[in-house]
Amino acid sequence: MDQLKSSGKSFEVSKWEVQEAYEKVKANKGAPGVDGRSIEDFEKDLKSNLYRIVCHERGRFLV
Repeated sequence: MDQLKSSGKSFEVSKWEVQEAYEKVKANKGAPGVDGRSIEDFEKDLKSNLYRIVCHERGRFLV
């Protein structure tokens, strides 16, 4: 507990990497995630959902 934890990410995830990951899950017919959402549900608002992932990974939290 005496050690300080870094508040920053050790690496940045690019928009391209998020898009590529999404395409791999879709091609794989990926199972619902821990939140229970299917790929079809995720795709209903795809652009916004991918944007939220990029923002979250960059430490920018949306309200």
